[in-house]
Formats: sequence, structure tokens, C-alpha cells
Amino acid sequence: MTLEFLKMSGAGNDFILLDNRNGRIVLTPEQVAKLCHRQFGIGADGLMLLVPSLTGKADWAWRFYNSDGSDAAMCGNGARCFARYIQRTTGWTKPTMTFETAAGVITAEFQGERVTINLTAPHDLRLSEKVTTQAGVLEVSSINTGVPHAVVFVEDADKAMVQPLGSELRWHEHFKPRGTNVNFAQVQGPNQLRVRTYERGVEGETLACGTGVTASALVASRLHGFTSPIRIQVQSGDELSVSFRSDGQGGFSDVRLGGPASFVFEGRILI
Repeated sequence: MTLEFLKMSGAGNDFILLDNRNGRIVLTPEQVAKLCHRQFGIGADGLMLLVPSLTGKADWAWRFYNSDGSDAAMCGNGARCFARYIQRTTGWTKPTMTFETAAGVITAEFQGERVTINLTAPHDLRLSEKVTTQAGVLEVSSINTGVPHAVVFVEDADKAMVQPLGSELRWHEHFKPRGTNVNFAQVQGPNQLRVRTYERGVEGETLACGTGVTASALVASRLHGFTSPIRIQVQSGDELSVSFRSDGQGGFSDVRLGGPASFVFEGRILI
């Protein structure tokens, strides 16, 4: 089978996008992993299929896969890329659109090459829990922003042990049974963070993680008094923005993520 694809980048988080409105593309987890492999495939942090919305709750829908072939409910950078992919592939001309994910319906707004999306209501916020690791006892906060995230504040993100400590926390007993994504956040100034992320399903550091920077921003609002909007520099050097409303009782609403979504290249591949 020959696939026509588009490669996109959301602040360095890269994705393969495929048009499956006709339902003819059926991929196994092994095929997804091979397509995402950086030496033997196209290379990407994830893969998305454009499919029709079957419920009528949104304009479109997606099927999202991590680079290891596993399903994922939500991806912030992927959602921004997906919106621009729909715009290009279908000729969409309206300033906003909606699409269904396993985490809920996402609304996207276009501002040139930048896209702002809403995120589904965050939940399961836990602050400053003591977690024992090989690096010692850490204060770890966590929140689900569509997928589960742990947040560890560090003095210097450049020196953070993202790979070994991220992997340990990802599989830690504290986050069983499904595990978690892990973010290492550095306060850079008022309402400014730098964040590096170890992503579950990629099993390594990515250049950006939209749901991860959102989790870090929301935790920073509780622990460091940050107010909306919050600016976050990611490992690629790009900047994302997170805005939200706080209900005064520990909850959040109207959570929005903004940032770039760029086309990289298009092509065909035989699988």
C-alpha cells in the first residue's frame, strides 16, 4: 500500500498526517511505529489520521497514535497541526473548526501559521507530592490535561536529567497503572517558564509537548502564583502560550494553548 502523507511540526514536535476520510487506511501498531521511525521511516513523534466525525458533535475527527504505535487521547501540538492540515486538505475557509479526539471535542482558531486550541477541562490535580526516586525524594505535582502529566520544578532545565529521571517517573509505582508524561519546568520570570518533556509513548524527550506545557503552566499558577496568560519556552526554542480561567476552588476552565503549526514536507511511502 502506498500512502500520501504530510509531515508537520508544532514547535518542534513533529507528526505524520494522513487523509483517511474514505476509511481505506488501516494501520497496525507495528506499521505506525515503522512510519514514525527516524531511520527506517518518515520519522515523527506521532501520526494522525483525518476521519469523519461519526457523532455529529464536531466538524471532523482524528485517530492519534504515539510513535510506538500506541493510541493517545490527546496531543496539544498535534491538535494545532491537525487543524492546519484539515484547512489545507479540505479547503476549509472558516476562522474556526472543531474535531473530535478521545479526550473530547477540540476547537481550533487560526491566526496565520499560529493556531490556538481549547483543551478539555483538566482534572486530577495533585500538588507537591513526595515521590522517592534514585535521585532522592522529589516534590512532584500532577494533572491530566487530556493525558496524564507529572511536573517537577528545577533550578536549571539545561541540567535536568530528562532521560533517566523522566523514564523512572514515567513508569513509577506512584503513577500506575498507565504511567505518565514527565515535565521538568524552570521558572524564568513572572508568568514565564522553560519546560522540557519526557513523553510517554515516545519514551524519550521531545522538542515540545503541548499538553505538557499546559500542565506545567497550570501547576505554576498554583505553586508560584502565575496568572494567565503564561509564556513557555520549549526545547526547540519556540514559544507557546497557555491561557486559562481559575475558578478559585482549585479548578480550571477555558484552557487554551497557542503556538506555531508548520508544514515541513509531503511525499509518498510504500508500506
